[in-house]
Amino acid sequence: MPHDYIATIGLEVHVQLKTRSKMFCACAVEYGAEPNTNVCPVCLGMPGALPVMNEEALKLTALAGLMLGCDIAPHCKFDRKNYFYPDMPKNYQISQYDLPICLDGAVPLHDLAYPKDAQKSIATPDKKVRLTRIHLEEDVAKSFHMESGTGIDFNRAGTPLMEIVSEPDIASPEEAFAYLTVLQQVMVYGGVSDADMEKGQLRCDVNVSVRRADTDKWGTKIELKNLNSISGVRRALAFEIPRQIEVLEAGGTLQQETRRWDDARGETVLMRIKESAHDYRYFPDPDLLPLEFDQAYVDALAKGLPELPDDKKARLISALGLSTYDASILVSEKSVADYFEKVAAGRDGKLAANWVINDLLGQLNKVGKDIENAPVSPDQLGAIIDLIKDGTISGKIAKDLFEIVWNEGGDPRQLVESRGMKQVTDTGAIEKAVDEVIAANPDKVEQARAKPTMAGWFVGQVMKATGGKANPQAVQALVK
Repeated sequence: MPHDYIATIGLEVHVQLKTRSKMFCACAVEYGAEPNTNVCPVCLGMPGALPVMNEEALKLTALAGLMLGCDIAPHCKFDRKNYFYPDMPKNYQISQYDLPICLDGAVPLHDLAYPKDAQKSIATPDKKVRLTRIHLEEDVAKSFHMESGTGIDFNRAGTPLMEIVSEPDIASPEEAFAYLTVLQQVMVYGGVSDADMEKGQLRCDVNVSVRRADTDKWGTKIELKNLNSISGVRRALAFEIPRQIEVLEAGGTLQQETRRWDDARGETVLMRIKESAHDYRYFPDPDLLPLEFDQAYVDALAKGLPELPDDKKARLISALGLSTYDASILVSEKSVADYFEKVAAGRDGKLAANWVINDLLGQLNKVGKDIENAPVSPDQLGAIIDLIKDGTISGKIAKDLFEIVWNEGGDPRQLVESRGMKQVTDTGAIEKAVDEVIAANPDKVEQARAKPTMAGWFVGQVMKATGGKANPQAVQALVK
């Protein structure tokens, strides 16, 4: 019978910072620019070119650390990490080794950060994954492999890159998914990075090992590369953990190595035997002075921290009376939260939440659009809600109006006027419709007298007969 095994996972997450220029030169940071156009002697590693630190990148790194509860080191420095790769023109990378900017901290794993299919079976609710450090370095160039050869675009070389290193606290593919989801949210909310994995602005290396449950001795650490989505990290771990267990159960041994995730084949493939830190021959960069973070500077940054998802969720629950679930959905993406707050401003928060979550997000999911490209603006959706609240239209008419605005655009109030969509509040007209429905259905009348709940059927028929324009409350009262 196979033994029970425990997986131990740590993540190294690289986050491109949201700066206008590169880490050590004035070249623009611009995704999608023509290859090799945003380059200069510094980021191309020309002999004699001297680096100059990007102050904004230092600030954003400290800000990220404060948002994640890190200690900002009063003293830090930059080091040279020496290795040869074709995408590193200097043959060393300016990074930080023993004195990084941020130490400790943690990432809280919220229930709704887990994959949807795992949210009802969370092993450790309210878990926090500890951080080891956050350090700052420069990104490398990007290689493009073609049939006839390999091309290199140096536009990305030198982009400020923050590396967030976790402790090996993650125990499953689902926890890794939740960790990355929360980290991405925090980076976007804080304005530190757009953290778009499709654009390479957030990249992840995974260290994973397995050990038998009856031993405290850690297993052999294996690194996984080429992970370009949060769901891809989950899939890679879901393959790699059983693979390692299978090797051990068969009496084999594991070696410390780096493996590549092949998403198309759904398996990991050996790349190389893993290097150790001493292979990089770290030493302080002689061209860059050590850094000191003044406590007053750190305190000022801490006072200006943005509202993070957890804080926003708590505020929406307390101030607007939203459910925990609805608030969690709304804060899951900053763009969704911003949209909702514009719609809810001065309005019924619960009603606004229902329309944003059920109607707007539901429709966006159907057509595969994000909220930044929603055909219905916050002002338009707010106007629809206002028309419901002031009794101009019924809930059913509001659904029809939403469809019109979604497909054709326009001012909701003007559309209601021009298309005769106003709710019928004339009791005489409603009474007539009620009388006609009752007269046409004598059998249902007898059933309703014996079973009063049948009155709802008559309400539905009257609403249908009036094209949904009758005031629902007036219909219910008259039917009863």
